Parts: sequence; structure tokens; C-alpha cells
Amino acid sequence: MPIISKMKLFFSAMLFFFASWIFAAPLEGGFALAPRASATPEEREQAYLNARHGVIEAAKKYEGTPYLYGGITSSGLDCSGLLYLSFRDAIGVSLPRSASGLFSWVERISFERAQPGDLLFFKTDSTGNITHVALYLGGRRFIHAASAGPVTGVIYSTLDDNYYARAYAGAGRAFPEAASSVNFNNSPSIANGSSGSSGGQVRTGRPNLSLDGGSGHLLFGAAFAPTWNGFLKDSAVVRGFSSQVCLFADTSFVGMRMIFGLELRPEYDGALGVFRLPITLSWGPSDKIRIFAGPVFSFGDASLSIDGAERRYSGGTSWLGTIGITIAPFVINSAAGDFAPYLEAAWQSYFSEDTDFNLNADFSASFRFSTGIRWTIRVF
Repeated sequence: MPIISKMKLFFSAMLFFFASWIFAAPLEGGFALAPRASATPEEREQAYLNARHGVIEAAKKYEGTPYLYGGITSSGLDCSGLLYLSFRDAIGVSLPRSASGLFSWVERISFERAQPGDLLFFKTDSTGNITHVALYLGGRRFIHAASAGPVTGVIYSTLDDNYYARAYAGAGRAFPEAASSVNFNNSPSIANGSSGSSGGQVRTGRPNLSLDGGSGHLLFGAAFAPTWNGFLKDSAVVRGFSSQVCLFADTSFVGMRMIFGLELRPEYDGALGVFRLPITLSWGPSDKIRIFAGPVFSFGDASLSIDGAERRYSGGTSWLGTIGITIAPFVINSAAGDFAPYLEAAWQSYFSEDTDFNLNADFSASFRFSTGIRWTIRVF
């Protein structure tokens, strides 16, 4: 196998495994109740459901515990302290000890995707920072350690309360998403009561812990990113742009969550002097990491200017003209849709027509690196 092909294969594999490790849900493994490495998809999902259930049951045991800033015992708890004890008691994991730290730690998700055992975050003062965290129970209800209001300490509240609806800032996931609907049959039924920090009447009690299933969602998105030049000497930092218009299906596949996409990707490469039109299919386990591949139509004569001479390339138009990976470290939820900064690395099917070997030039022609912003909305 030629050295360039080996480098392409090694580089692609390293990108995939590094991205999977960095940007997956924090608790994929390494904790009590975690699925074994050889577990089937069904066994893995059941293990994560059991872990979610265990954390919720652990949190419920602290109901009525007084609020104490910095508290981390059954004598007094703050909001992150409740999460810290619940995860420690249930699965032996030590979480970050602040609401803002937890917000940075979790996998960011939209509220529509939140399931029991996920975390909800709030901005409760004028600083604009994350100041409060709660454990989601389903049905818009959550358990948390409230510091103000008619009832304080560990209580149940709901996002139907105006105070929490206004303060809500986002949701996050510690465990991988459950793909199917599962009911925790031993959970007590919902009761009504009064609690909350806004003084309003909210529903309290022990909610029914059912994980929301569903047949999937259809998403529409668009993205734009500059393409960077990191290998050619005496060239501009920005060598062009990449963009995309895409349609995604967020669904389950063989018992696991999967996102499948169809993408139209207009691109301009100023270094090669070509306009490209890839049409790709993409797939991945979340909106944080996806792999894409597909045919490309390339317009223009591809060449690089190397030491005053033109190095020409062919093969840009190909049935498999690009293969790449998209990584989004976090997602920002808003009323206008989800926004995510992203990094993209892709192989391009350009091959040198020259007989001499030039690693920097050929690598630059064959690989694209972009960073940009992606916007996504849910169609239904």
C-alpha cells in the first residue's frame, strides 16, 4: 500500500476514535452498573436504564433534606451536592461540585430529547451564569435542592412553574440516550403538592419514571465554515470555504440511537482553484459526531502553486470523492434552533499527475480542515 494511502487510513482512524472518546456522553463506562465491553446493544441499553433508575432512586432518598450551601451530607445539601451524592450512592462516580462545572461536563441536548436521569440547568440570577442544576424525572418534573421560596431543601418541582420556565437554560446527559420506551414499574405514582422557589403552586411527589421513546425526528440544518491552510508554505491562512444544507433523521437503529443525514455540500478551494459539490450520506450516534461520505462533482483544473511551478491533480470528480468526520463539542439551544461550533476533517479524491514525490503538497490537496458554525431545527 502506498505511503499516502496508509497515512489517509491512519489519520481517519485516529480522528474517529479520538472524537468518540472526547465527545461521547461522559458516562459510557467505568462505573458501577456499566455494561461490559462484550454486551449486546440490548444489554447495554438496559445497563444504562438501570443506572439512570439507580441515580433517581438515590436522589429520592434525600427528599426533605435541608438546603445548605456547599452541603454534601444528608444533614444539608445544595443543588450540585444532591447530584454528587445521588451519582456516588448509585454508581460510585464523583461528579463536578458546581452547577457550572456539571454544565461543562455533560453532553448538551435539547429539552425535547431529555429523559429521566438527565440533568436540567438554570440561570437564577442576573449574572447570566449557570447557577442551579436539577435531576430530570420525565413529564417536565425534576428533583432538586431549592435555596429560596416557600419550601427549600430537596423537593420536587416542574417546568410548568413560571419561575423555572423563565430560568431554564438547557439540558445535559451523563449516560447515553435510551433508544426505546421503558417504564420503571416500581416507581410510585404522581401525587400533588406545593413546593418551588417562586412561590407558585407546582406539582410535587414522586413522578412516574418512564423514558420517552418515539419513532424519531426529522431535522433540517445548514452550516458554513472557512477551510484552513495548515501545510502549504507562503499561502493564505484561509484557503476557501465549505458549507452544507442537510436533512437528518434522528431515530433508533438496532437498539441504539443513530442520526442519518443527506447533505448537499458546496465548497470552494482557492488553493486548488476548484469549486466542489459533494453529495454525502452521514451517520453517527449523536449530533456531536458524525461520519460522512459520498460522490463529488469538481469544477475547474485542480493545481497547486509550488515554488513557482504548477503541480496538477486529477480525480476530483468521483463516485467516492470525499470521506470525513464532523465533531461538535457542544450545542447551544435557542428558540431559533440549535447552534453548534464544529470541526470537520475530510479526505478529497485528488491525485498528483506529477511523478516526483511532494508530501506536503499532496497531503494538502487530499485533505480539508474546516471550523465553523452549524444551525439545526426540528421539522417534526
